[in-house]
Amino acid sequence: MRGTRSDRVNTAEPVPSAVDVGPPDWLTDAAVAIWDVYAPDLIRKGVLTAWDVEAFAVCCDAAARRRAAAVTLAQEGEIVQLPVFDKNGKLTGHRKSRNPWLLVLNQADAQLGRWAARFGLTPSDRAQLSGGDGRRDPHEDLLTG
Repeated sequence: MRGTRSDRVNTAEPVPSAVDVGPPDWLTDAAVAIWDVYAPDLIRKGVLTAWDVEAFAVCCDAAARRRAAAVTLAQEGEIVQLPVFDKNGKLTGHRKSRNPWLLVLNQADAQLGRWAARFGLTPSDRAQLSGGDGRRDPHEDLLTG
């Protein structure tokens, strides 16, 4: 057997209006750069619509934070010297600790994994998606036959 069970298909699924989609103003320049790489193709495939802007922006923001954390960790290392102060605020020494940027990296990784999956940005997640709202790139058939 092949195909989708008809009783599981939502034939009344709402479809967003076809309007221009762009990054929200709150995105950082680094996150907008990521948006600019992925959004055009996702829009053409009907995966990214006006209703999805905030969700995809969160994905781009997480990717930008992850990149920044990875760069900082590469420069500083995973183990750093942190200052130790007494109760009066006087520096008493240093201690070795895990770099706090590891927490930023791990949180951004988790967030990116959750949000990227919703847009099919990994091979296994992509296999779970159907064709968005049915809009397709009119030139795609020319390229794929």
